[in-house]
Amino acid sequence: MEIKGKTILLLGGSGLVGRAVTRRLLEHRPARIVLVALYESEVREAGVQLSREAGDTDIETAWGDVFLPTDAARLDRQSMLANERLRDLVINDLLSDLTEEVLHRNFLFQLFQRYKPDAVVDCINTATAVAYRDVFQSARDLLEAARGGRVDVRHIEEHLLTLTMPQLIRHVQVVVEAMRAAGTGAYVKIGTSGTGGMGLNIPYTHSEERPSRTLLSKSAVAGAQTLLLFLVARTPGAPATVEIKPTTAIAWRDIGYGTIGTQTKSIERYDCPTALPVETAFGPEADGWTSLRGRLKSVYINAGENGLFAREEFETLTALGQMEFITPEEVADHVVMELQGRPTGRDVIAALDSATSGPTYKAGVLRAAAIERLKELEDKHGTRSIGFEMLGPPRLTKLLYEGHILSQIKGSVQQLADSEAEDLARTAAQLVEQDDELRITMVSVGIPILLPRGRVYRAERVAVPYVPGGDLERVVLRGWVDLRPENCAVWIQRAVRIVEQERARPDGTGSDYDWGGMRSDDAISPSRLAAWIFRVEDDGERIKR
Repeated sequence: MEIKGKTILLLGGSGLVGRAVTRRLLEHRPARIVLVALYESEVREAGVQLSREAGDTDIETAWGDVFLPTDAARLDRQSMLANERLRDLVINDLLSDLTEEVLHRNFLFQLFQRYKPDAVVDCINTATAVAYRDVFQSARDLLEAARGGRVDVRHIEEHLLTLTMPQLIRHVQVVVEAMRAAGTGAYVKIGTSGTGGMGLNIPYTHSEERPSRTLLSKSAVAGAQTLLLFLVARTPGAPATVEIKPTTAIAWRDIGYGTIGTQTKSIERYDCPTALPVETAFGPEADGWTSLRGRLKSVYINAGENGLFAREEFETLTALGQMEFITPEEVADHVVMELQGRPTGRDVIAALDSATSGPTYKAGVLRAAAIERLKELEDKHGTRSIGFEMLGPPRLTKLLYEGHILSQIKGSVQQLADSEAEDLARTAAQLVEQDDELRITMVSVGIPILLPRGRVYRAERVAVPYVPGGDLERVVLRGWVDLRPENCAVWIQRAVRIVEQERARPDGTGSDYDWGGMRSDDAISPSRLAAWIFRVEDDGERIKR
C-alpha cells in the first residue's frame, strides 16, 4: 500500500510502540494519523509531541475504551459498574447477537465511521486488557457469595464482565465489521506471546504458581486472537491482515529521574520506624507505619506499557537468557514494511499460512473414490444419503433436502429455471406427502417441512425450534425445509443465475476454464447447489489453500 496521502488509525497510539510507529509512518507523509488511547491526558500529550515532527501530516487524537459502547467508553470501570443502565448495556452488547444496533453504538465502530481509515495499526495489548480482569478471583468471590447466600444480580453481572473469550470474540467481530464498513484496506496488529518470549518456566509471575493462571490467561487470549486474525485473513472482503508478535520485552521510551508510579497512581513514601512482631504487624488492628506525605523518586528507564524499571530490574529482565528485548523502532520498521507490501518474515499470519496443512492432491483423488462408493451403497440399499443433521449447520441440511426434492421434480438446472413457483411448490408438497421414507428421514433428523398455506410436518426433535409468536421466517431460513411458493421462487432465481453465469463464461478447455461451474443441462445436484449458494450468495469462497 502507498502510505503517502492516506489516513492511518493508530490504536494504542500514545504507547511505546504506537509513538515509534507514528514516527516511522511520518517519514512516508500520510495525510492524517489518528492516535487513539485509553486516557485523554496521555493521548493529548502524545499528539502535541508528535505534531512537532509531523510536517504536513495532520495528527488527530481520540480517547476512550475501544472495547465498550460509546456511552461507557470514557468512564472508569468502577463508575461503569455502579451504573445499572450502563452495566446492562455493556453486558448486552458483549453477549447478545452482533446486530446493527450493537455495532453502531460501539466506540471503536464509531471511530471507524468518523475517520474512514485506509489502514489500521493496532498497538493495544488486547491480551492484557482482556485477561487481567482475573476471572479466577472473580469466580472464587462469586462462589463464596453463593455459598453464603449473598449472591445478587450484580455479583453475576460483574463476573460475566471478566469472561475472556466473549470479550475477545466481540472485539474482533467489531473490528472486522468496522473495517468493512469504512473500506479499510489493511490491518496490522502488534500481538504478544504473553511471556516475553519465555516458556512455562518464566520466573516473573503474579502468585505462587509458576506461571500464574492470570499470566497464562494472557497468553491464551493472545493465541486465540492470532487464530481469529488468521481467519480474518482468509475472509473475502476483509482487509489484508498482518500480525507482528514480538516474543521479547520491548524497551524503551526514555531514561530519567523522577516520581515512580503508573499513569493513574504514583508510589507514596512510607516509613515503619519501629519493627513490629509479625502477629501484630498483620493483625486486624495492625498499625505502626506512617506516610511521609511524598512520592517515591528515583532513576528509572521507562518501558512503556510494562512500566518504569529500576536499573537493576532492567539489567535482570534484559540479561542474556531472560526476556532480553527489542526496540520499539524495530517493531515499527516491521509494521511499516508490511503496510507497504514488503514481507518482513515476521508476520505470524503468513507463518501460519505456510505451516498449516491444507487440502491435498491425495485427498482429492480419494474424495472421488469415496463418493463413488457411497453411490454404490445407495443403489445396493435403495436409499438416498442426503443429510443427518449431526454436524450441522441446520441450514446446510435444509438446503440439501430442498435441492433433493427439486431434483426429483426437474431434470436439469434449465428446467428449474423455466419453472413456475406455484406449480413447483404444489408438486414438491405432493412429493413429500407421497414419499413416506423421504418425509420420515427429514423429520427424524430434526428438519421440519413447511408446506404451502402454513402446514408443517415435524417430529419430537427439531434442530431449530419455533416459539409461537416469534420470528417464523428467521427460523425457517435457518433450518426448515420450505416448500412454499416464495421459497420455490428463490430456487428458480438461483437456477436462472446459474444459467446466466454459464452464458457469460467463455468457452475453453484450458486450466483457466471453470471446470467446477454448473451448466444448464446438468442434472440438479443437491451438494453442488448448496456449495454454489455458500460460495456465491453467502460469499463463503475459500481464498487460501
